[in-house]
Amino acid sequence: MERLLEGAFAVVTGASKGIGKGIAKTFLNHGATVIITGRTEKDLQNTVKELSNFGAISYIVADISKAADIKNMVDTAIERHGKIDILCSNAGIFPMSLIENMSEEEWDYINTVNVKGMFLAVKECIPYMKKQGGGNIVITSSITGPVTGYTGWSHYGATKAAQLGFMRSAAIELARYGIRINAVQPGNIETEGLLSMGEEYYNTMKKSIPLGFLGKPEDIGNAMVFLASDLAKFITGQTIVVDGGQILPESSDAMEVPIEK
Repeated sequence: MERLLEGAFAVVTGASKGIGKGIAKTFLNHGATVIITGRTEKDLQNTVKELSNFGAISYIVADISKAADIKNMVDTAIERHGKIDILCSNAGIFPMSLIENMSEEEWDYINTVNVKGMFLAVKECIPYMKKQGGGNIVITSSITGPVTGYTGWSHYGATKAAQLGFMRSAAIELARYGIRINAVQPGNIETEGLLSMGEEYYNTMKKSIPLGFLGKPEDIGNAMVFLASDLAKFITGQTIVVDGGQILPESSDAMEVPIEK
């Protein structure tokens, strides 16, 4: 297998489990040195132990909702490796709350984590990427918000749409410095979070996917590897939907229409 990120140094936020862990694993498989971040040190230690056979990996405890933690994350990464070639802004939360029951605090917190945290991580990396002559930023967005909607996730969907709005203007600003920024929009991916929502939810989501199965975190990682590699050197400000065709059916009936042989 060609190692597309050989010699690159990457920071992956929110990577102690789920999609972020899958991204970190695929980055390692493609030759990158990786720092993962998260809020819980024990989870980070377990992930580093699990993935250390795939390549050079370490961790930094960081709460992406806190500006001081983000600054320390970037400063520590530079101290350890002298550069940041790839920032993967993956950290995010997805609590469910109906609009009529949603508090102002809930709205503010999810925006702080999913949008403000992304913005601050990108901002902190820019000076170093400019100095080194370029870099790559990849964002984990979602199909929820930019493309689809789901009851209880109006606040989550708003943050994921906001990420893409930020990305498009950032791509124009940063292009002159050789910095590219792109995003992946996952559909339903088999993570701890999705599995925790129960078997009924899992089976419902599975039925909604034309390919007939849920994606794995590594499927998102593979798309991230492409966007962060030289194969995508002429791509910036764009998104890749990775969802097994989930957004394509016009209705649930479209999945049941018999095909003549």
